[in-house]
Amino acid sequence: MNFLSVKKEKIIFLVAFVVTMLGYSHNIKAQNSRVDSVLTDTTFVEPVAIQVHSPHKATFYSAIMPGLGQVYNEKYWKVPIVFAAFGGVIYGIAFNTKYYNRYRRAHRDYLLQDPGNTYYLDEDMWPGNIDSEEKMIAFLSSPSNAQWYETALKNKKQYYKKYRDLSYIGLGLVYVLNLVDASVDAHFKTFDVSNDLSMHFEPTVKPLYGGYSSVGLQVRFTF
Repeated sequence: MNFLSVKKEKIIFLVAFVVTMLGYSHNIKAQNSRVDSVLTDTTFVEPVAIQVHSPHKATFYSAIMPGLGQVYNEKYWKVPIVFAAFGGVIYGIAFNTKYYNRYRRAHRDYLLQDPGNTYYLDEDMWPGNIDSEEKMIAFLSSPSNAQWYETALKNKKQYYKKYRDLSYIGLGLVYVLNLVDASVDAHFKTFDVSNDLSMHFEPTVKPLYGGYSSVGLQVRFTF
């Protein structure tokens, strides 16, 4: 009787051992399968290329060709504004340079009084009440008129020189603004401007002196 009991216990123990080993083997295979799956997934997944928007490129493009940086930033509507600004200051340079050269030449000829260089007698230089070269010569025969005319030529020359120089300064400012605009837009292109702003009310406990604590309500902002 004792022999059968011992034999039965051995059989039960053996069956339990086999079942345990089979379960353990199944778990090992499942874990290996998951590891192989993860390794397979991570091994063959191609890396995703992240395109970085470069402020340096935007600035460089606008430096070599105004408006090109705005195209790089995809701000196409700014390109006509850039061209219009450059066109305006370039027209100002051309216009003021033309009249500065004209009055500078007339003033120089008037001071030299060289018979071969009388540009100051040109029709464009005549006052409004004179319509012929003879009248202009008669007008200048008066010392007071001659002094007035010399001062008028000098003032006109200085006037157009001043605005020619200001036009050149304006050209430089427009060029710099073109670079700054391209650079700032490129920086904001990668700047996080999402609406992930939230406000939360939550309880809080703050320790006080003497082992006491205070219970209150705090406001927490999430950016």
